[in-house]
Amino acid sequence: MSRIAGLLKRTFWIVREHVGSDHLGNNYYMIPQQKTWTGRSVRAKRMVETANPNEYEYMEGSIPSEWDAWIRGRRKEPPSIEELLKNERYRVEIKQKARDADERDLLLQSQAYEEGLLATPSQTAVKGHASSTSFGRPEISEEPTSDANTFQPGSWTPNAKK
Repeated sequence: MSRIAGLLKRTFWIVREHVGSDHLGNNYYMIPQQKTWTGRSVRAKRMVETANPNEYEYMEGSIPSEWDAWIRGRRKEPPSIEELLKNERYRVEIKQKARDADERDLLLQSQAYEEGLLATPSQTAVKGHASSTSFGRPEISEEPTSDANTFQPGSWTPNAKK
């Protein structure tokens, strides 16, 4: 690029430096602090150009946490590839340890049930919720019901008007 074109670009347009990219295809840029042609100072900014340009399709996890910390200014230097790989391996290791702990817990729990140390959980049928207005009331059926002392007439609803 010629010197004149570079001077014009720095004078009239914002220059952004490519800092890095991640495994998801996102590109990260930094706009250094600079002065405009009027002499006004523009502070440094950090930005991401996502692989998926539609903002409404953003999902949590679309930006790795290390890059998110850099974007928000919680860290000064952008993350290195080695750091990203190390943290990803650590996350996988932690998930595996959690699965192993769950399996051990289920095994110990089943052994305690077999030995009689723990009572097996009772299976109860829950009808409705205690905060509902019809909780505890008998359900109204369309058929009449009766026993020796009571009679419950059936319910009736009129047909919908046409």
